[in-house]
Amino acid sequence: MSDADRARVRVGVSGWRYASWRGDFYPAGMPQRQELEYIGRQFSSVELNGSFYSLQRPSSYIRWRDSVPNDFLFAVKGSRYVTHMLRLRDTGTALANFFASGLLALGPQLGPILWQLPERQRFDPDVLDGFLRALPRTTGEALALARRHDDRLEGRAWLELESDVPLRYAIEPRSTSFDDPRFAELLQAHGVAVTVADTAGTWPRFDALTADFVYVRLHGAQMLYHSGYTTAELREWADLLLSWADGSGAADGRPREVYVYFDNDARGHAPHDARALAALVGDEVTVRPGVDEAM
Repeated sequence: MSDADRARVRVGVSGWRYASWRGDFYPAGMPQRQELEYIGRQFSSVELNGSFYSLQRPSSYIRWRDSVPNDFLFAVKGSRYVTHMLRLRDTGTALANFFASGLLALGPQLGPILWQLPERQRFDPDVLDGFLRALPRTTGEALALARRHDDRLEGRAWLELESDVPLRYAIEPRSTSFDDPRFAELLQAHGVAVTVADTAGTWPRFDALTADFVYVRLHGAQMLYHSGYTTAELREWADLLLSWADGSGAADGRPREVYVYFDNDARGHAPHDARALAALVGDEVTVRPGVDEAM
Protein backbone atom coordinates (compact mmCIF):
# COMPACT_ATOMS: atom_id res chain seq x y z
CA MET A 1 0.00 0.00 0.00
CA SER A 2 1.28 3.45 -0.92
CA ASP A 3 1.58 6.26 1.59
CA ALA A 4 -1.37 7.93 -0.14
CA ASP A 5 -3.60 4.97 0.77
CA ARG A 6 -2.53 4.93 4.42
CA ALA A 7 -4.81 6.55 6.98
CA ARG A 8 -3.33 9.30 9.13
CA VAL A 9 -1.64 8.69 12.45
CA ARG A 10 -2.02 11.71 14.74
CA VAL A 11 0.34 11.95 17.68
CA GLY A 12 -0.08 14.33 20.61
CA VAL A 13 -0.04 14.67 24.38
CA SER A 14 -2.63 14.47 27.14
CA GLY A 15 -2.99 18.00 28.50
CA TRP A 16 -0.43 20.75 28.17
CA ARG A 17 -0.28 22.70 31.44
CA TYR A 18 2.64 21.12 33.26
CA ALA A 19 5.20 23.08 35.26
CA SER A 20 7.99 20.61 34.44
CA TRP A 21 7.61 21.34 30.72
CA ARG A 22 8.41 25.03 31.16
CA GLY A 23 11.96 25.82 30.21
CA ASP A 24 12.31 22.28 28.87
CA PHE A 25 9.75 21.52 26.17
CA TYR A 26 8.38 25.05 26.28
CA PRO A 27 11.01 27.73 25.62
CA ALA A 28 12.15 29.52 28.75
CA GLY A 29 10.07 32.59 29.47
CA MET A 30 7.12 31.59 27.30
CA PRO A 31 3.88 32.94 28.83
CA GLN A 32 1.50 30.20 29.94
CA ARG A 33 -1.24 31.61 27.72
CA GLN A 34 0.89 30.73 24.68
CA GLU A 35 1.50 27.11 25.61
CA LEU A 36 -1.41 25.64 23.65
CA GLU A 37 -0.44 27.69 20.61
CA TYR A 38 3.02 26.14 20.89
CA ILE A 39 1.45 22.66 21.17
CA GLY A 40 -0.48 23.39 17.98
CA ARG A 41 2.74 24.15 16.17
CA GLN A 42 4.42 20.95 17.32
CA PHE A 43 1.64 18.35 17.12
CA SER A 44 -1.50 17.58 15.13
CA SER A 45 -3.73 16.84 18.13
CA VAL A 46 -4.05 17.10 21.90
CA GLU A 47 -6.19 15.34 24.47
CA LEU A 48 -8.23 17.76 26.59
CA ASN A 49 -8.28 16.36 30.11
CA GLY A 50 -9.74 19.27 32.10
CA SER A 51 -13.15 18.16 30.83
CA PHE A 52 -12.72 14.96 32.83
CA TYR A 53 -12.56 16.81 36.15
CA SER A 54 -15.23 19.45 35.64
CA LEU A 55 -17.55 20.97 33.06
CA GLN A 56 -15.61 23.56 31.09
CA ARG A 57 -17.05 26.77 29.67
CA PRO A 58 -17.80 27.58 26.02
CA SER A 59 -15.38 30.52 26.22
CA SER A 60 -12.58 28.06 27.03
CA TYR A 61 -13.35 25.82 24.08
CA ILE A 62 -13.49 28.86 21.79
CA ARG A 63 -10.17 30.14 23.11
CA TRP A 64 -8.53 26.73 22.67
CA ARG A 65 -9.81 26.40 19.12
CA ASP A 66 -8.53 29.89 18.25
CA SER A 67 -5.06 28.97 19.55
CA VAL A 68 -4.32 26.20 17.05
CA PRO A 69 -4.25 25.66 13.25
CA ASN A 70 -7.47 24.76 11.46
CA ASP A 71 -6.41 21.16 10.82
CA PHE A 72 -5.58 20.51 14.48
CA LEU A 73 -7.93 18.13 16.35
CA PHE A 74 -8.96 17.99 20.00
CA ALA A 75 -9.75 14.67 21.64
CA VAL A 76 -11.99 15.36 24.64
CA LYS A 77 -11.96 13.30 27.81
CA GLY A 78 -15.48 12.58 29.04
CA SER A 79 -16.74 13.68 32.43
CA ARG A 80 -15.73 11.55 35.40
CA TYR A 81 -19.14 12.34 36.88
CA VAL A 82 -20.57 10.07 34.17
CA THR A 83 -17.94 7.34 34.49
CA HIS A 84 -16.85 7.42 38.13
CA MET A 85 -19.86 8.74 40.04
CA LEU A 86 -22.85 7.58 37.98
CA ARG A 87 -20.92 4.51 36.83
CA LEU A 88 -22.56 4.76 33.37
CA ARG A 89 -26.10 4.54 34.80
CA ASP A 90 -28.89 7.12 34.44
CA THR A 91 -26.60 9.42 32.50
CA GLY A 92 -29.18 11.45 30.54
CA THR A 93 -28.87 14.80 32.33
CA ALA A 94 -25.14 14.44 32.92
CA LEU A 95 -24.54 13.79 29.22
CA ALA A 96 -26.78 16.73 28.30
CA ASN A 97 -24.71 19.01 30.55
CA PHE A 98 -21.45 17.63 29.16
CA PHE A 99 -22.41 18.30 25.54
CA ALA A 100 -23.89 21.70 26.44
CA SER A 101 -20.67 22.82 28.15
CA GLY A 102 -18.94 23.85 24.92
CA LEU A 103 -17.66 20.80 23.02
CA LEU A 104 -19.69 21.73 19.96
CA ALA A 105 -17.89 25.09 19.82
CA LEU A 106 -14.85 23.16 18.57
CA GLY A 107 -16.70 22.59 15.31
CA PRO A 108 -14.75 20.47 12.79
CA GLN A 109 -11.82 20.35 15.21
CA LEU A 110 -13.67 18.08 17.63
CA GLY A 111 -12.00 14.68 17.51
CA PRO A 112 -12.79 11.49 19.44
CA ILE A 113 -14.38 11.58 22.89
CA LEU A 114 -12.73 9.32 25.46
CA TRP A 115 -14.57 7.63 28.34
CA GLN A 116 -12.07 6.36 30.92
CA LEU A 117 -13.57 3.86 33.35
CA PRO A 118 -12.34 3.36 36.93
CA GLU A 119 -10.72 0.05 37.85
CA ARG A 120 -13.64 -0.76 40.14
CA GLN A 121 -16.04 -0.59 37.18
CA ARG A 122 -16.64 -4.21 36.25
CA PHE A 123 -17.94 -5.32 32.89
CA ASP A 124 -21.72 -5.46 32.83
CA PRO A 125 -22.96 -5.89 29.25
CA ASP A 126 -26.40 -4.46 30.00
CA VAL A 127 -25.02 -1.34 31.70
CA LEU A 128 -22.46 -0.74 28.97
CA ASP A 129 -24.97 -1.31 26.19
CA GLY A 130 -27.39 1.13 27.84
CA PHE A 131 -24.66 3.77 28.11
CA LEU A 132 -23.55 3.36 24.51
CA ARG A 133 -27.13 3.64 23.31
CA ALA A 134 -27.49 6.90 25.26
CA LEU A 135 -24.54 8.53 23.46
CA PRO A 136 -25.43 10.84 20.57
CA ARG A 137 -24.06 9.50 17.29
CA THR A 138 -23.77 12.86 15.51
CA THR A 139 -23.21 16.46 16.50
CA GLY A 140 -26.84 17.11 15.55
CA GLU A 141 -27.99 14.51 18.06
CA ALA A 142 -25.54 15.97 20.58
CA LEU A 143 -27.11 19.41 20.14
CA ALA A 144 -30.59 17.98 20.69
CA LEU A 145 -29.35 16.29 23.86
CA ALA A 146 -27.51 19.43 25.02
CA ARG A 147 -30.77 21.37 24.91
CA ARG A 148 -31.97 19.17 27.77
CA HIS A 149 -29.30 20.49 30.15
CA ASP A 150 -30.30 21.36 33.70
CA ASP A 151 -30.11 24.63 35.65
CA ARG A 152 -26.38 24.29 36.26
CA LEU A 153 -25.75 25.19 32.62
CA GLU A 154 -28.31 27.99 32.47
CA GLY A 155 -26.71 31.05 30.91
CA ARG A 156 -23.48 29.23 30.05
CA ALA A 157 -24.56 26.54 27.58
CA TRP A 158 -23.33 26.37 23.98
CA LEU A 159 -26.26 25.42 21.77
CA GLU A 160 -24.95 26.17 18.28
CA LEU A 161 -23.84 23.85 15.49
CA GLU A 162 -21.66 24.43 12.44
CA SER A 163 -22.43 21.14 10.71
CA ASP A 164 -24.02 17.78 11.50
CA VAL A 165 -21.23 15.19 11.41
CA PRO A 166 -20.62 11.80 13.08
CA LEU A 167 -19.12 11.61 16.57
CA ARG A 168 -16.42 9.14 17.56
CA TYR A 169 -16.02 7.51 20.97
CA ALA A 170 -13.39 5.42 22.71
CA ILE A 171 -13.69 3.46 25.98
CA GLU A 172 -10.70 2.86 28.28
CA PRO A 173 -11.53 0.11 30.80
CA ARG A 174 -9.17 -0.72 33.66
CA SER A 175 -10.75 -3.86 35.07
CA THR A 176 -9.71 -7.35 33.97
CA SER A 177 -13.41 -8.23 33.87
CA PHE A 178 -13.56 -6.52 30.46
CA ASP A 179 -11.43 -9.35 29.08
CA ASP A 180 -14.66 -10.85 27.79
CA PRO A 181 -15.53 -11.45 24.11
CA ARG A 182 -18.89 -9.76 24.69
CA PHE A 183 -17.09 -6.49 25.42
CA ALA A 184 -15.47 -6.27 21.99
CA GLU A 185 -18.70 -7.44 20.36
CA LEU A 186 -20.67 -4.66 22.06
CA LEU A 187 -18.19 -1.97 21.05
CA GLN A 188 -18.09 -3.25 17.49
CA ALA A 189 -21.89 -3.19 17.31
CA HIS A 190 -21.87 0.46 18.38
CA GLY A 191 -18.79 1.48 16.37
CA VAL A 192 -16.89 2.49 19.51
CA ALA A 193 -13.13 2.00 19.85
CA VAL A 194 -11.54 0.18 22.75
CA THR A 195 -8.55 2.22 23.92
CA VAL A 196 -5.16 0.57 23.53
CA ALA A 197 -3.50 1.64 26.79
CA ASP A 198 0.12 1.03 27.73
CA THR A 199 0.18 1.22 31.53
CA ALA A 200 3.42 -0.51 32.56
CA GLY A 201 1.34 -3.58 33.41
CA THR A 202 -0.78 -1.72 35.98
CA TRP A 203 -4.03 -2.32 34.08
CA PRO A 204 -4.95 -4.77 31.31
CA ARG A 205 -4.25 -3.93 27.70
CA PHE A 206 -6.91 -4.44 25.04
CA ASP A 207 -5.90 -4.47 21.37
CA ALA A 208 -9.16 -5.35 19.62
CA LEU A 209 -10.03 -3.12 16.66
CA THR A 210 -13.72 -2.41 17.18
CA ALA A 211 -14.26 0.84 15.23
CA ASP A 212 -13.11 2.63 12.09
CA PHE A 213 -10.33 4.34 14.06
CA VAL A 214 -7.86 3.41 16.82
CA TYR A 215 -7.29 5.32 20.07
CA VAL A 216 -4.00 4.80 21.91
CA ARG A 217 -2.85 6.16 25.28
CA LEU A 218 0.78 5.71 26.30
CA HIS A 219 1.09 6.11 30.08
CA GLY A 220 4.64 4.73 30.36
CA ALA A 221 6.24 1.41 29.45
CA GLN A 222 8.22 0.71 32.64
CA MET A 223 6.78 3.05 35.30
CA LEU A 224 3.24 4.40 35.14
CA TYR A 225 3.24 8.12 34.22
CA HIS A 226 6.93 8.47 35.06
CA SER A 227 9.07 6.57 32.56
CA GLY A 228 10.02 7.69 29.08
CA TYR A 229 10.06 5.46 26.03
CA THR A 230 13.28 4.15 24.56
CA THR A 231 14.01 4.46 20.85
CA ALA A 232 13.41 0.72 20.44
CA GLU A 233 10.04 0.94 22.24
CA LEU A 234 8.97 3.89 20.09
CA ARG A 235 9.94 2.04 16.91
CA GLU A 236 7.90 -0.96 18.03
CA TRP A 237 4.89 1.28 18.60
CA ALA A 238 5.45 3.02 15.28
CA ASP A 239 5.40 -0.29 13.41
CA LEU A 240 2.15 -1.28 15.12
CA LEU A 241 0.48 2.08 14.52
CA LEU A 242 1.45 2.10 10.85
CA SER A 243 0.13 -1.44 10.43
CA TRP A 244 -3.25 -0.25 11.69
CA ALA A 245 -3.08 2.83 9.47
CA ASP A 246 -2.43 0.82 6.29
CA GLY A 247 -4.65 -2.11 7.28
CA SER A 248 -1.91 -4.74 7.29
CA GLY A 249 -2.30 -5.16 11.06
CA ALA A 250 -6.09 -5.50 10.96
CA ALA A 251 -7.94 -8.76 10.44
CA ASP A 252 -10.27 -7.09 7.95
CA GLY A 253 -7.43 -5.34 6.12
CA ARG A 254 -9.11 -1.93 6.48
CA PRO A 255 -6.91 1.14 7.04
CA ARG A 256 -7.84 3.05 10.19
CA GLU A 257 -7.05 6.53 11.41
CA VAL A 258 -4.99 6.36 14.60
CA TYR A 259 -4.93 8.83 17.50
CA VAL A 260 -2.05 8.52 19.96
CA TYR A 261 -1.59 10.50 23.19
CA PHE A 262 1.33 10.37 25.59
CA ASP A 263 0.36 10.62 29.26
CA ASN A 264 3.78 9.92 30.80
CA ASP A 265 4.05 13.51 31.95
CA ALA A 266 5.16 13.19 35.60
CA ARG A 267 8.80 13.76 34.65
CA GLY A 268 8.23 15.68 31.42
CA HIS A 269 8.78 12.79 29.00
CA ALA A 270 5.46 13.06 27.16
CA PRO A 271 6.14 15.89 24.66
CA HIS A 272 9.61 14.62 23.79
CA ASP A 273 8.35 11.06 23.23
CA ALA A 274 5.46 12.42 21.18
CA ARG A 275 7.84 14.37 18.96
CA ALA A 276 9.98 11.29 18.40
CA LEU A 277 7.03 9.02 17.60
CA ALA A 278 5.47 11.62 15.29
CA ALA A 279 8.66 11.65 13.26
CA LEU A 280 8.66 7.84 13.04
CA VAL A 281 5.09 7.64 11.74
CA GLY A 282 5.30 10.68 9.47
CA ASP A 283 2.89 12.88 11.40
CA GLU A 284 4.43 16.08 10.15
CA VAL A 285 3.25 19.49 11.28
CA THR A 286 4.14 22.52 9.20
CA VAL A 287 5.77 24.98 11.55
CA ARG A 288 4.63 28.49 10.82
CA PRO A 289 7.10 31.39 10.69
CA GLY A 290 8.13 32.89 13.96
CA VAL A 291 8.01 29.74 16.05
CA ASP A 292 10.76 29.61 18.62
CA GLU A 293 12.18 26.10 18.43
CA ALA A 294 14.57 26.59 21.33
CA MET A 295 14.38 23.94 23.99
